Amino acid sequence: MRVSVIIVSYNTRQLLRECLEAVGTEFEVIVVDNASRDGSAEMVREEFRHVVLIENAVNRGFGAANNQGLESMTGDLALLLNSDARPEPGAIRALCAVFETNPDQNQVIAAGGALHFPEGRLQQSACRELTHWAVFCEQFLLEKLFPNSQIFSPYWMSSRLQKLGPGPHEVEQVMGACLMFRPVEKFNEDFFLYTEDTDLCKRLRRHGKILYVPTAKFIHHLGASSESTRWESVARYNRGKELYFELHHGKIAAKLCLILNRAGALLRVLTSLPIGLLTLGRKSRKKFEIFKRVLFAPISGPPLPPDSLPKP
Repeated sequence: MRVSVIIVSYNTRQLLRECLEAVGTEFEVIVVDNASRDGSAEMVREEFRHVVLIENAVNRGFGAANNQGLESMTGDLALLLNSDARPEPGAIRALCAVFETNPDQNQVIAAGGALHFPEGRLQQSACRELTHWAVFCEQFLLEKLFPNSQIFSPYWMSSRLQKLGPGPHEVEQVMGACLMFRPVEKFNEDFFLYTEDTDLCKRLRRHGKILYVPTAKFIHHLGASSESTRWESVARYNRGKELYFELHHGKIAAKLCLILNRAGALLRVLTSLPIGLLTLGRKSRKKFEIFKRVLFAPISGPPLPPDSLPKP
């Protein structure tokens, strides 16, 4: 099957270069540059002439930029790959193989590889369905206190699945940082950044199975393509979860998620402030300031970055 690799680029010039070098010339490669200011687009144009380059005048966000790549692709399968990720040798073909051994579109609709930090440590990238219980465990730190508990750490699955062998393993969701799928759905552009992959996988599951493939290994510099301050990243992720619940479960479910998110921020404010005062710890004081802003963030989420808006 023909694979089109779609890479959204945002101010990660060197990592994007490493990504493109690792992907090579075997596949159709489309780079959608979201108005990078670091010369990423120029580098692609000069050094990777086989790459289809789409240059946006503004930062359109992750989902909208990927949709541009999906509209331009000519392959049978789309591989969404973060610009701060790169495949190990054979990884893309290992993902493609699960579709070729299950040619019926109703069998396998999407697959994701195993993401690893540069030093080799496994990243969590395969999940169960997003539920209010999962949000509760996240916000009240139960998943950190009991990381091996399927009750109190119900969402992330990668570590457990790795122990079960090479797979592939059926899951509800894999991260959009490395997601191969039959292009039967596109991103909902109401999401600017974070949780858009959760929504996409929810809709893809209506068409078939989603698989986690541990033998397809990718290196991922987590968060390198996000220029947001920490509080904006957390608040935008929280807003993404709330929007997900609103779309799939209604407004009451979204409000419950919002309450859980704000309660989690309040918990971190209340615990970090006394620790910071007693120890004079800079880290605790910084955490207090971050989650104070998360706690009082607009219900609609943080404002969009200035470079995402049309110039006057």
